[in-house]
Amino acid sequence: MDRKIKVGIIGCGGICKGKHLPSITKIDYIEVVALCDIIEERALAMQDQFGLQDAKIYTDYKEMLKDESIEVVHVCTPNRSHSFISIDALEAGKHVMCEKPMAKTSAEAKAMCEAAKRTGKKLTIGYQSRWMRQYQYLKKVCEDGELGEIYYARAIALRRRAVPTWGVFLNEYEQGGGPLIDIGTHSLDLTLWLMDNYEPEMVVGSSFKKLGDQKNTANAWGDWDPEKYTVEDSAFGFVRMKNGATVSVESSWALNVADPMEVTTLLCGDKGGADTMHGLKLNYVKNGTQCIETPNFKAGGVAFFDGASGDDNCEIEARAFYDAIINDKEVPTKPEQAMVVTQILEAIYESAKTGKPVYFD
Repeated sequence: MDRKIKVGIIGCGGICKGKHLPSITKIDYIEVVALCDIIEERALAMQDQFGLQDAKIYTDYKEMLKDESIEVVHVCTPNRSHSFISIDALEAGKHVMCEKPMAKTSAEAKAMCEAAKRTGKKLTIGYQSRWMRQYQYLKKVCEDGELGEIYYARAIALRRRAVPTWGVFLNEYEQGGGPLIDIGTHSLDLTLWLMDNYEPEMVVGSSFKKLGDQKNTANAWGDWDPEKYTVEDSAFGFVRMKNGATVSVESSWALNVADPMEVTTLLCGDKGGADTMHGLKLNYVKNGTQCIETPNFKAGGVAFFDGASGDDNCEIEARAFYDAIINDKEVPTKPEQAMVVTQILEAIYESAKTGKPVYFD
């Protein structure tokens, strides 16, 4: 690169601090020129922490979007505002990386996809778990047909007592839900991506708030405030795909489960199976014998994306997105894929409320 790509950040909370800025500030051809947050002190804190003294500070994202020098915007706000901020940024001529989940509703997600097509700008959604070494390896296994036809899968995101008590995580209005839309979305995205199956036919769902009103919870981040806990503490879904494949979706922040697992998937095909419950395991039959293969990801090797460490999946995700911009390629995490994830999550919530299945056209 003979120039720097100028970037603006909208939303300077935890995901900006923990993922986006640590990732993109490692890329030498990126210059963060603007930081925006409705609370100015948060933007100023990010400016100081990451040494971005030349970046302009905004409290109104629409004012930031008027800066024609900004080519890329990262949307790191609560879920409620993902859609309209991303659409405004696309309409302003910016490429957009929006944090997961894509949106609160499928209608909002569809509008984001339409805006990207209309403007010709790149839009991707922050599903960084795809870039973990074990999932890059497993994706190649699936693409090579080693598992055969995958007809049963589990998307697992189960915490025992790890309810996020900061920000707006417990606020249904801002977030659209609890663990299902927060961490279940990662496991569901991984599972559909590995299956390469984005055609749901029917969804049945259940959600529970059985522990949210309790106190003395032994929560990892301290007791939550039951008065502010307006989302589910666990949610589950049964998804039947149009080709007959079945996906079980399991999510919780608080659940009496002895063996919690997060960002986990299980795949069963007619030639073999795989799961990431305790590291990646592949299972198959060879020479009339049941075999289990456990790839070694600690042996080092070539980075999965040129210029990245090979271990920082967030940095690899960012580099892949910017590579798509620079070389005018399709983004690795397509908005149409993320839209299907949102459709299924929305259907699980709807089914849980109505007690009825949700059917797709």
